Amino acid sequence: MVAGWKQEELAAIGDAEELDLQSLGHDGSPHKPVTMWVVRVDDDIYVRSVNGRSSSWFRGAQTRHEAHIGVGAVEKAVELVETDDAADAVDAAYQAKYGRRYPSIVPSIVAPQARAATLKLIPKEDT
Repeated sequence: MVAGWKQEELAAIGDAEELDLQSLGHDGSPHKPVTMWVVRVDDDIYVRSVNGRSSSWFRGAQTRHEAHIGVGAVEKAVELVETDDAADAVDAAYQAKYGRRYPSIVPSIVAPQARAATLKLIPKEDT
């Protein structure tokens, strides 16, 4: 059984303005970190590529579907799972979290191109 996020991790990530994601290449070497918006929906964490599936970081993340994230005190290895299961809830979370502060940017993160590049972050077991 895979353990999920700890409540303190969910709170820290959900409250954070941004998250740093460093995906891994074919040989396991880390790619350059990318800073991005992050949202929490219930007990799940999601990120999106505002530029869609063709963005370089998203393509790089598809190599191994593994990454390391950093946000505040949370440093975690994660699995990157493509999903559209919670697309409407993820849209709502982006609008609620960022809409008031960034009203001209949020429409691009909830657009079809970005929705098609949604990744759910699944924590890997601590070793």
